[in-house]
Amino acid sequence: MTKSLPFTRAEIEQVIQKHPTPFHLYHEQAIRQNARELLAAFSWAPGFKEYFAVKATPNPYILKILKEEGLGADCSSLAELILAEKAGITGENIMFSSNNTPAHEFRKAKELGAIINLDDISHIEYLEQHAGLPELVSFRYNPGPLRGGNAIIGLPQEAKYGFTRKQILEGYQIARDKGGKRFGLHTMVVSNELDPYSFIGTAEMLFDLVVEIYQTTGIRIEFVNFGGGIGIPYRPEEKRVDLHLISREIKRAYEEKIKGAGLAPVRVTMELGRAITGPFGYLISTVLHKKEIYKNYVGLDACMANLMRPGIYGAYHHITVLGKENWPHDHVYDVTGSLCENNDKFAIDRKLPEITRGDIIVIHDTGAHGHAMGFNYNGKLRSAELLLRPNGEVQLIRRAETLDDYFSTLDFNGLDV
Repeated sequence: MTKSLPFTRAEIEQVIQKHPTPFHLYHEQAIRQNARELLAAFSWAPGFKEYFAVKATPNPYILKILKEEGLGADCSSLAELILAEKAGITGENIMFSSNNTPAHEFRKAKELGAIINLDDISHIEYLEQHAGLPELVSFRYNPGPLRGGNAIIGLPQEAKYGFTRKQILEGYQIARDKGGKRFGLHTMVVSNELDPYSFIGTAEMLFDLVVEIYQTTGIRIEFVNFGGGIGIPYRPEEKRVDLHLISREIKRAYEEKIKGAGLAPVRVTMELGRAITGPFGYLISTVLHKKEIYKNYVGLDACMANLMRPGIYGAYHHITVLGKENWPHDHVYDVTGSLCENNDKFAIDRKLPEITRGDIIVIHDTGAHGHAMGFNYNGKLRSAELLLRPNGEVQLIRRAETLDDYFSTLDFNGLDV
């Protein structure tokens, strides 16, 4: 089975002449259309907002595109706050959800007017002491054993995130007593989940909690944030999550639980990352070597430093050999990088067409948690990021690192040699 591509081998060969491999390439028009489809699916929801998870693709050019489509930013660090600011996203268009947060990051979030989503009941006092408690505060809920998680994010009761049920009821009362006037509720219990009913279950859980909070404390919740976690079809045989099914079922639950309790309107928000950009990014790499020992290996000029998901999760990413899309997949290879780690593999025992040195490899679905998770182990340099514009132009949106970049934090002059 295959996956389609928005470019040809000839077009990529032209790009490579100016921007050597490896690099990540993002498809702007597809990202824009995907964002529009999400907003259309939830057009019924009062004040609907999608806060794009900056950690997925932390590039200001991508954030600016999404801002133009009406999305905000979900940030979890100072650097991500600054990226959002540079892209023109400020105020309550930012959701700041962090954990073990230093004071200066809370201060920056408050300076930007971001919605601050606290991760622990002790952070109410910490925020008040170091930055001042804003009128609008939100809390992250951890349902513990009341909900299952999934393979990537783990079981909620074993996760470091969020308030318990008892703490969240107490936390809203503490915040109200300290001058809080507006309140939000957030959770995230799954990651890269393809079962739509898991996300629907999250919405039902939060709607029930909104009602319980009001009945217990008299506090009205202004918005709920279902978090991210909607997965993408990494494998060709997998199906895309049906956003319209999710929307329809969340609307049903909203009308039954929120409207039924007389608590409408409650704004509906979420913070998808992977589901927005993931399918529309590609890692482009060139075959450097072939090796035939106990197994057959293909060695690329990319490595786990460019895409770590297969190495650390055993995650599947589809691979296309440009120009050989219609060749029979009658060879079996491990597709590897050059790190001094044996898990530096993009694919194991993958059926592919016969590969020769110089072939151009496309690794699909790297538009989220691809370049973002890169690192410099073995002195590997971070690759460039490119943007395929709607007019066919390819724009450099992050240059590749150089050795000077890598060594810039070292003082060789201090060595006595």
